[in-house]
Parts: sequence; structure tokens; C-alpha cells
Amino acid sequence: MDRKVRICDYDRDWPRRYEYEAGKIQTALGSRALRVEHVGSTSVPGLSAKPVIDIVLVVADSAQEQEYTALLLHAGYELHIREPEWHEHRMFRDPEKRVNLHVFSTGCPEIGRMLAFRDWLRINEDDRELYARTKRMLAEREWQKVQDYADAKTAVVEEILERARNAARLP
Repeated sequence: MDRKVRICDYDRDWPRRYEYEAGKIQTALGSRALRVEHVGSTSVPGLSAKPVIDIVLVVADSAQEQEYTALLLHAGYELHIREPEWHEHRMFRDPEKRVNLHVFSTGCPEIGRMLAFRDWLRINEDDRELYARTKRMLAEREWQKVQDYADAKTAVVEEILERARNAARLP
């Protein structure tokens, strides 16, 4: 089924929505939640985005679903994706599909990558604008799956991440 991706102007309510969800996650998991971070475009002030809050949840071992899945289900999230071949990634969603909760194991390199991208876009206006233009251009197309849209952004994401890595190496 073809579908368009909806990109919205930045919403100042997104950080509050993240805080609400982070509180639910922390309450549900307690010390099992080693880290909870707001990632993705909604975590970057001023950046247009799909109106979906992306959250990274770090647990000791994401492959050990029995340690956290029932607790997240009880908190209202639904298991949507299980990708053991890609960093033992699990993704939960809320019933309204307004939250993507990405679960990774401690030490997973994807966590650092996502945080580096977020942090760079927060401080680099040129790359933030490049990313926004790219997303808006791609959102004009119809996609069979939302993942196809995400995959189409890969080249510009990698280009931006490379600049972020190079800047981090400077004194």
C-alpha cells in the first residue's frame, strides 16, 4: 500500500510529550531502564519532523525480552519490530502510533550514532536545514513502507554524521 510521509513544522510540545513517555518508561522498568533518550527529529528544536516521538531505551541485554517486554506491554506499548540481526533491536509503539520506542543493549554502537546525529543537528544550522530539506523532498513521494522513506535518507544522514565525527576530532 502506497503512502505519503507527513512532515510537520517543529512542535514545541514534542519535548513535553517525550518527558511524559520517558516517565512512563522509567516507572514501568525502574532500574532496568539504564538510559532513556529523546532521539530523532522531534528531539531537535526547530527541525521539521514526522509527528512521532522517537525514544531510545537502553537495557542490559535487549535479547532478554522477558526482562522488559511484559512491563512495557503493561505500560501501554506494543511490540512492533523484533530485529535480532540488527543490534538485537526491538521497537515498541503506543496504540496511537505517536511513539517509537527503540530498545538496545548497553554498549550498542547504534545508540552513540543516534545521539551524535541528534546532538550535531542541535548545534549545526546548515546541516539541520539540509536534513529538513531532504526530508520534505522525500515526503513528497509515495512510499510502500515508511522504512523505504527512512532508507532513502541514509546518504544525507551519513554525510551529516561524517561532518559531526570530523568536528568532534577538532580540539
